[in-house]
This record gives sequence, structure tokens and C-alpha cells, in this order.
Amino acid sequence: MSTPEHAEGGRLRDGRDRRIDLGGPVHYVDFGGRADGPTFVLVHGLGGSHLNWELFAPLLTPTGRVVALDLPGFGLSEPGERPATVPANVRVLESFLQRVVDGPAVLVGNSMGGMIAILLAVRAPELVRGLVLLDPALPLPLRAARPRNAAAGAAFLGYALPGVGERLMHARRRRVGPRELVRAMLVLCGVDPAAMPPDLVARSVALVAQRGDVAGMDRAFLSASRSLAWVLTFARSYRSAMSAVTTPVLLVHGERDRLVPVAAARDAARRHPSWRYAELAGVGHVPQLQVPDRLAGIVLGWLPATAPSG
Repeated sequence: MSTPEHAEGGRLRDGRDRRIDLGGPVHYVDFGGRADGPTFVLVHGLGGSHLNWELFAPLLTPTGRVVALDLPGFGLSEPGERPATVPANVRVLESFLQRVVDGPAVLVGNSMGGMIAILLAVRAPELVRGLVLLDPALPLPLRAARPRNAAAGAAFLGYALPGVGERLMHARRRRVGPRELVRAMLVLCGVDPAAMPPDLVARSVALVAQRGDVAGMDRAFLSASRSLAWVLTFARSYRSAMSAVTTPVLLVHGERDRLVPVAAARDAARRHPSWRYAELAGVGHVPQLQVPDRLAGIVLGWLPATAPSG
């Protein structure tokens, strides 16, 4: 298991918390950054939040402005009655870019956030300067090997089933507290909790504990997971969208990802030779937490490919 590389010797740099109404409240963190550079918009995955980017975002601010949003039902974006499906979140991201970002953005999406970024790039290409896909949710190749983490696959299958998912989440919440929930999620994603900055772990635990609308958050998680499973199971439209992307793409995948097998990333790279592909040995599902410095070097090295022509 890789040891996280911590930005600035392990010190975390806070951004400014902000909220915007996009058919409901959306929380985001503006990390600031270089005003004359590109804007990076960071999109978390299923069960994630703006805290997933705390180690990585400061490494981009010398190059451009950096913002990280919480999708509805995650982080500090209370869900209310809004849907949290993948198509609904694509529309939220589109509105966010229109309202918050000046000009086309570089979208950086992890896991489900990568899928959302791909679909947005096809829906509204004028809003996207480039795509950075970090272990994105991808369809498996037809002859893929069995995933390394069968237990995780079974759990997500359970979440996808109406009624079953609700019982699973309720039972788990009664059985374990916020600290154990955070620890288990980190381990599932391939991160050693003991190697993380204690302040980041503490803030992640506090975020889980402070969520007011627990029932709504659970509903959003289940809605998002079911929508994600649907897109991946009936993948023809998703594959067509991937082929329709016209902006530059950087695909980065951890070789030890137990949630999205590296075989899926290799297959995507083979199908899309114009995409730049980087594979990280010994890294799991969230390279922005495990190897932020190495990841930033790859992203910034690729960034000139997104420069407007002419």
C-alpha cells in the first residue's frame, strides 16, 4: 500500500467555503490560485466530498484557479428533494460551470466524478477545456478478469437493489460510527488511514458526523449508486459518449484499484489512442490522496495539450 505524498510537507491549505443555489444549495471550496491560468474544477466520486482534494488542490494553485464542489447529497450540499442520479449531477455540474467559472474549465473527475465529467464534456463541450479522469467509473472490457475485491462488488450490488440498499445502509450506520466509516472508506480505496494527515482524517470524521439530513444523504448515495450501476451495466450509450469527447483527455489509473479494475482503464486507453494514459504502480482508487505530488506532476505536464489553438 502506497504512502501518501503530502502537499507542502503535510500541511493542508484551506480554501474558502462558498455556497450557490443551483436548484438547491451546492457547497464548494474556492482554493484560489493564479488568476491568469486555467480554472480547475474538481469533481469527487461516490461517497466523496471536497475533502478528497485537500492534498492535491494546493499543488495546482500556482498554475490556475482551483475549485472543488460537493455534488447534491454529498459533503456539505444537503440533498433536499433533488435527485442525485448521474444525469442530474451532469446538469448540476453544467450549471456550476456556467455560474462559477469564467471560460472553459479543466475538469478533474475521480470515480463517478470522472463519468460525470465525460458526459458533461459531450453535453456542453464549450464549457470544457480538458478532462483529467482519475480512476473514473468505466465499463469493463468484455473479457475482463474478475475484480480483485469481490466483497466490494457484492456490497455495491446490494446498494443497487431497491429495499436491500436501504437496509444495508441503516444496519451499517447503527453498527459503526463516523470514524469507522471514514477508516473503512479509505481502506476500500487503497489508502492507509494511519498515513494520512491527522487533521484531514479528523475533518473527514467531523463531516460525516455533522451531516444534518442523514436520511437524505443515504437516499442520495443510493440514488447515485443505482444510477452509476445502470450506466455501467447498459454501457453502449456511455461508450458512445466516451468516443464523442472532443477535448483533450488525460486518463490516470491506479494499478491496484480494487473498485475500478485497471483492465477497464487499459481497455479505454486502447479504444481512445488520442487520450494520454498514465498508470500508477502500487496506487489505488484515489491517487489524489495517495500520491498527490506525483499526480500533480503528470497533470501539469499534460496541461499544455489543453491550450487553445491559434
